[in-house]
Amino acid sequence: MLAAYTLRSKHQVGRPALTSIRNGFAVPLICVVAFLFATTAAAAPPPIVIPTEPESFESTQPGTGPLGFLSGIKRSEFLLGDMWGLRTFLSRYGMSFALQETSEVLGNVTGGSRTGFEYDGLTQMVLQMDTQRAFGWYGGTFNASALQIHGSNLSANNLLTLQTASGIEADTGTRLWELWYQQKFGTEDRFNIRAGQQSLDQEFMVSQNALFFVNTMFGWPMVPSADLPGGGPAYPLSAPGVRIKARPTEALTVFAGVFSGSPVNGGSGDPQKQNASGTTFPWNGTLAIAELQYAYPSLGTMLYANQTEPLARTYKLGLWYDTKDFDDLQFDNTGLSLANPGSTGIAQSHHGDYAIYGVIDQMVWQQATELDRTLNVFLRVMGTPLADRNLIDFSLNAGIVFHEPFLHRDDDTFGIGINYAHVSSRAAALDRDTAFYTGSFTPVRTSETVIEVTYQYQVAPWWQLQPDFQYVFHPGAGVANPNALDQAVKNEAVIGLRTNISF
Repeated sequence: MLAAYTLRSKHQVGRPALTSIRNGFAVPLICVVAFLFATTAAAAPPPIVIPTEPESFESTQPGTGPLGFLSGIKRSEFLLGDMWGLRTFLSRYGMSFALQETSEVLGNVTGGSRTGFEYDGLTQMVLQMDTQRAFGWYGGTFNASALQIHGSNLSANNLLTLQTASGIEADTGTRLWELWYQQKFGTEDRFNIRAGQQSLDQEFMVSQNALFFVNTMFGWPMVPSADLPGGGPAYPLSAPGVRIKARPTEALTVFAGVFSGSPVNGGSGDPQKQNASGTTFPWNGTLAIAELQYAYPSLGTMLYANQTEPLARTYKLGLWYDTKDFDDLQFDNTGLSLANPGSTGIAQSHHGDYAIYGVIDQMVWQQATELDRTLNVFLRVMGTPLADRNLIDFSLNAGIVFHEPFLHRDDDTFGIGINYAHVSSRAAALDRDTAFYTGSFTPVRTSETVIEVTYQYQVAPWWQLQPDFQYVFHPGAGVANPNALDQAVKNEAVIGLRTNISF
């Protein structure tokens, strides 16, 4: 549901910031830090449909003439149907290709460091190979995906928010995203292993209902976005690792994996620029993650609109731990506040970081005569007790999703969601220390809340339009406005339109 992804971590910006505090440039520093953290968020981009069988293209074969493919557009799940025979050709060798463009215009009409609109876009390309169809090797899947990111970044340029407005905002460029091989064991796929370059937002911490929203935090949550090095291995970054998936019962699934503790080798600056092509595969510390899922109806179970049957639901409980060293947010290596003019400017170091999370996706209503018409709620919470090394110690995402809000608009979706991020006590304490030692206006960051209302309209099987409205309370958790240093950034109203086209 993949954000402005300059993905800077607190330890990457910490040293220059401390020097500025000691030199008395507190207010400009707060603005710079706000900009950096406005670009830390990471989220999953809109899901992409990967065609698998050549039979699905038979009804969309192009007609005669250079524009013959237009004859099948209304029936096809893809704008270009069989791509003039390319998909059928690839399918003969066990391969599937998907191409999707997401474009949007978003703008803030109130608040922010300035008002205005920006365009941004994302092209996703995915190639998968089924090894059994390709050369008779049972249970193998090879996946390669790439991203082409274009346009500007509203959140970094205008909003200065922690929870960025869009899940596709990132540094412009073309980059490799995922490159992995997955092997399943057994005919029922009870156990499989995936190894290679992976983006964790594709499988871990996911709320399926939240993915309909535009704001970054409905994808990859705020806690790992702000606290993990580089924002963690999530769009548009990824990291090498190994993931196992086990299904001991029909209803229970266990995911667990170990990945590089940082998606880049280290150093200061923009992680996306440190690995601009996505073709370096660093192992920098270890990030371990595990997630237990319970789903009803379980795999293979039919669920009918019957009041005596429980409605569909999925519950997830997970934990991640990163072995890298993390800088203290308030104290230096001698115990002085980092804002103290006598500070060494070298933060205390803490080994390791972790957080615990839970996800609930629950259907609460299903129309008996129209089974696609459902009302669903979701809740995702994540927290860490380690306030000394984490900018965000708690985040929450919740909302209501109404599928087929109007009868016979089967693929339309309406949603109202809320995101909340709480700044840790140690980060807020540094703000107070800065105000005390400098005597200048320094907002004490507390929390940020975003409310989003969105409607996804299915124009054609291959085309969606999505008008969107977001309202941000306390942008940047109360950060100073760089254009008015004696006041915090005012609340923001953001409007926009997104379109998804599957080619």
